[in-house]
Amino acid sequence: MLWPLHPPSTSLVSQCVQLGSTESFRHKIPNKARRKMFFRLLPWEYAIRNLFRRPLRTSLTFAGLTTVILLVLVVVGFIRGLERSLAVSGDPRTAVVFSLGMGDNLEYSSIAMRTSDLLPASVPGIQERYGSAYVSPELYLGTQVGVQGQEPSMGIVRGVTKSALMVRRQVEIEQGTWPESGEIFLGRMAATKIGASESQTKVGQSIELEGRSWRISGIFSAGGSAFESEAWCRLDDLQQAMKRQDLSIVALTMKPGADFADLDLFCKERLDLELQVIRETEYYASLQKDYQPIRWLAWLVVLLVSGAGVFAGLNTMYGSVVGRIPELCTLQVIGFVRRSVVISLIQEGVLIASSASLLAALLALLFVNGTAVRFTMGAFALRIDSTAVLVGCGVGIALGFIGAIPPAIRALKMPIVDGLKSV
Repeated sequence: MLWPLHPPSTSLVSQCVQLGSTESFRHKIPNKARRKMFFRLLPWEYAIRNLFRRPLRTSLTFAGLTTVILLVLVVVGFIRGLERSLAVSGDPRTAVVFSLGMGDNLEYSSIAMRTSDLLPASVPGIQERYGSAYVSPELYLGTQVGVQGQEPSMGIVRGVTKSALMVRRQVEIEQGTWPESGEIFLGRMAATKIGASESQTKVGQSIELEGRSWRISGIFSAGGSAFESEAWCRLDDLQQAMKRQDLSIVALTMKPGADFADLDLFCKERLDLELQVIRETEYYASLQKDYQPIRWLAWLVVLLVSGAGVFAGLNTMYGSVVGRIPELCTLQVIGFVRRSVVISLIQEGVLIASSASLLAALLALLFVNGTAVRFTMGAFALRIDSTAVLVGCGVGIALGFIGAIPPAIRALKMPIVDGLKSV
């Protein structure tokens, strides 16, 4: 008979002590019965009932594991959000023409204004619609952007024409209208990038840019891409404010199946223009490589947080197991082998860790998923997807499993007679 809610009685302990060690007692049992005993496990409900024997300790362990797993989910959500933002930003049919020798620094590029007219006239295969080529001349830069009552912050501004909507096919107007002269068009993550609130950047409000006040005409989304952290305005307005007559880049969309070799050949032949071309998907893939150290650092944080959770779980489980040494020794005396007792303790740890994982995943989906964060490239939303939930729950279950093994082994290494006498 088991006693999951009460320690063994003194009379029963004295009888068990008289039996001597479990090994000597086990030698008196026939081999067939011994083999059956070896595979005998403690009932599953025994582990469940033990969790409610110490409600305070169980609650503290549960809260600690939930916090650790929630931190893991936040870090993994950061990694997944960054990867998705860069992955959906590129269009395989779109190419970017910019200044030679700029590497991946498009904001420092400077090309002639006439480039946007030469490309559709010289390069075959550019997408057209109703006689209009899918070519977007753009002035792209980082500059100080401020809102009323707040210090200016670094923002990303792009001067465009209406042809940008043809090339950037993922852009959709959520609120307001396309900007006119003196107006600006904000992505839905632009407020996060400049450190402003949504009320300060809603339609009709104003922002300060290059010494001028710009009225916010609308809000746009771009399918979670990097464009959502930018501010767009008319190309001629930005050129006038910046006192520039050049362009940063020319983005264009090729027809389905068109060869990019003609575009590359044009850039190489026109040495006077000093141009180079890169596919948009390749450009954002290169950014992913640049951010690879940051992603590895984030995974290192996951490992460190998980390690801290393991040590916290070990500390808690040690305290729980040490107080139950007489109970564990008595279980061995009445016929349960050490492996069965260890499995029961692991069941307890995995059960509470699984419950904490489910709660942490629920909290992450409700309060963390979609949260906007600032980053060097702009801003993006934390993403708690199936991969993040799988990693978080896997870490949680591993914490419960690993945290229960060392204290269980240490407790069961004590001689049974000594353990029974410690009542």
